[in-house]
Amino acid sequence: MESKSVIWIGMIVGSTAGSLIPLLWGAGMLSFSSIILSAAGAIVGIWLGFKMTH
Repeated sequence: MESKSVIWIGMIVGSTAGSLIPLLWGAGMLSFSSIILSAAGAIVGIWLGFKMTH
């Protein structure tokens, strides 16, 4: 698989997982914590995708 594809998949999965975590404590999908954790998840996903391909 191409490295760009792995990085994109990591970003999408990380962003989705990060945005769903606040639902565990009852926060909404568009809450501040959901947006922040979505961005953090995307960064972690990009980093993991990069590490997996290099």
